[in-house]
Amino acid sequence: MDYSEQAMESTVIEDPNSHLFLKNDKNKYSQLVCQQQTDCLKLFLTWNSNQQVQFVQELIQRMDHHQHGEIDTFLQPILQRDFISALPDRGLDHISEKILSYLDSKSLCSAELVCKEWYRVIADGGIWRKLIEKMVRTNTLWFGLAQRKGWMNYLFRPKPGESHKEHLFYRRLFNEIIKDIDTIDNNWRTGNVALRRILCHSVASKGVYCLQYDDSKIVCGLRDNTIKVWNKSTLECVRSLRGHTGSVLCLQFSDDMIISGSSDATVRVWSITTGEIINILIHHSEAVLHLRYSEEGIMVTCSKDRSIAVWDIISPKEINLRRVLLGHRAAVNVVDFDLNYIVSASGDRTIKVWNTTTCEFVRTLNGHKRGIACLQYREKLIVSGSSDNTIRLWDVECGACLRILEGHEELVRCIRFDNKRIVSGAYDGRIKVWDLQAALDPRSPSGTLCLRTFVEHTGRVFRLQFDEFQIVSSSHDDTIIIWDFMNEVSISGSPTTSGGHGNLGQGHGNLGQGANNGSSSNAPDSALVVASAISNVNQPTGGINSNR
Repeated sequence: MDYSEQAMESTVIEDPNSHLFLKNDKNKYSQLVCQQQTDCLKLFLTWNSNQQVQFVQELIQRMDHHQHGEIDTFLQPILQRDFISALPDRGLDHISEKILSYLDSKSLCSAELVCKEWYRVIADGGIWRKLIEKMVRTNTLWFGLAQRKGWMNYLFRPKPGESHKEHLFYRRLFNEIIKDIDTIDNNWRTGNVALRRILCHSVASKGVYCLQYDDSKIVCGLRDNTIKVWNKSTLECVRSLRGHTGSVLCLQFSDDMIISGSSDATVRVWSITTGEIINILIHHSEAVLHLRYSEEGIMVTCSKDRSIAVWDIISPKEINLRRVLLGHRAAVNVVDFDLNYIVSASGDRTIKVWNTTTCEFVRTLNGHKRGIACLQYREKLIVSGSSDNTIRLWDVECGACLRILEGHEELVRCIRFDNKRIVSGAYDGRIKVWDLQAALDPRSPSGTLCLRTFVEHTGRVFRLQFDEFQIVSSSHDDTIIIWDFMNEVSISGSPTTSGGHGNLGQGHGNLGQGANNGSSSNAPDSALVVASAISNVNQPTGGINSNR
C-alpha cells in the first residue's frame, strides 16, 4: 500500500463524514494517475520503435499472470486481420477470390454471411460458378449431369465481374445439382428406374453376346454373326456390320474403330464411320472369347484354345503380335489389364496375373469352386464371377480373396464395378447391384451387401455396362435394356411403341430387391458355357459362347 492509500484510510478513521473527503481524495488520486499516464505516454512516443518494444517488455515482465491474461484478451482482436476485405483495397481482389475458391459449399455459405465485403468478393469473383466447374472437372457424376442437362452452356466461360443476378443463378444451380445427385442415389437404392428396350431381331439365332455404349450409340455383337450399331436416343439400328462367320462374342470400340472377336477364331477391325473391315487378325485356333485394348496401343485377346495373345496396335491397319501367354488348363474366358498387370480368368477355376511390360507370369489366384466366367480389374482390385454362382473380390498385389458375395442362383456371366457399386448379371436372368465399399469392409454383414435385384430379362444376362446414370444390359432373349436412373418419377405400365429396327418401351419403375442364396451349377468347369447343360441353346462345350 503506497502513501496515498494510507492517507485516504487515515481520513476515514478520523472523521465520521470522511466519505466526502474520500470522494475528493479519490478524484485527486485519479487525476494524479491520469496525469502520470499521460506524461508517460508522451515520453513513450518520443522513443523509437525498439525502445518502445523494450519498455513494454519490461512492463509485461513485472505483471502477474492475471494481468497477462487481460492483455492477451485485449490483443487478440487487434492481432486478427480481415485480409479478405483488406486485399481488394490494395487492388488484389484476385487473391481474395483465389483463397475463397478453396472452400467447400458449406463453408462458402458461411463465408457469405461474414460481412458485406466477403459477400461482394464471392459474388463478383463468381466463386459458386468456379466451385461447380471444379466439381465438373474432377467428378464423373457432375460431368455427366452437366452434359445431360445442358449446364455446360453456362460453364467454363470467362466472366469478369459477375453481376448479383448471375451470382444467385449459380448459387441456385449448385443446389439443383445436389438435389439431382440425391435423386439419382435414391433411385439406385429404391429401384426407381425407367426402362427402354431394344429388340434386336436377330436372324436365325437369338442372343446378344456383347455390347458397349457411349452417349450417342450402342454397339452390340450378336449370335447371328453380325455387329449392330444403334442410335442411343431413338433406339434405331443405324448400321449392321457383316463379315464374321461365327457369333460375335466380344468387342470394343473407340473414336475411329471397332475391334471384335468371334467364334470363327478371328479378330476383325472395322471402321466405325464406314463399317468397312480394315484388318483381320488370324492367330487363335478356336473361338476368341474376349478382348481388351487401351489408348496406349496394347491389345490382349483370349481364346477357347487356352491361350492369351498380347498385341501392339501401331494403327488400325498395323497390329503386331507381341507375345503369347500360356498357362491356363481350359478356355480363357476373360482378360483385363492396365499398365501394371494383365489379368486372365479361365474355366480351370483360376485367375492368373501377368506383368504387362514383360508378359512374365506373376501369380495365380485360387478360390472359386468352378470355372470363372467374368472379371474386371482396376486399381489393385479384381472382381470375378463364376459358375459356382459366387462373386469374389481379390487384391491383385497379394492374391488374397477379400470377400465372397452370394446371391445369384446360376452362373455369374458378367460383372462391372466403379467406386461405389458392383453390378452383376447371371444366367438366372437377374441383375444385382452390390455395395462395393461395404463389401470391402469385413465388418459389414453379408445380408446387407446386395442393394437391389432387377428382373426384366427373360433369358440369361450375357453382358452389361453401367455408369452413374444407367445400366445397359444384353441377354439371350435377344434384347438390350437401358435402365435409366435419371428419372424422377417411377414409370409403370406405359405403352410400347416401335421405332426403326428396334422396339422402344417403358418398363416397370420399381423392381424387386434382395439377395438370394445360390445353388450349385451343373455346368462343366471346362465349359462355363451356354452349353451342354442347356439343350435349347445348341452350342458345343469348351468356352463361354463358343458356338460356331
